[in-house]
Amino acid sequence: MEGVVGPRVYSCYNCRNHVGLHDDIISKDFQGINGRAFLFSHAMNIIVGAQEDRRLRTGLHTVADISCADCHEVLGWKYERAYEASQKYKEGKFIFEKVKIVKENW
Repeated sequence: MEGVVGPRVYSCYNCRNHVGLHDDIISKDFQGINGRAFLFSHAMNIIVGAQEDRRLRTGLHTVADISCADCHEVLGWKYERAYEASQKYKEGKFIFEKVKIVKENW
């Protein structure tokens, strides 16, 4: 019988600090600055930067960059506010760029 593996997690590609759980992925169908990105409901071991308004593919949003708490690599952003009603579900959620995270415990 195989041993029990802990929760599937995503880590910072640079330092392997755990930043998100697989179970917290809402969607893998997002676009980041560097390509494909994942929308997470929660994040851990991150630093949330200053808020700023950005015009993204889906309209104007107030976002804050999120960085690894250990190495300070920018990994994506947090949606603080969505100005369009159809985008409100993103508020309080996190974007991690696929190229900035790696799988652990898979």
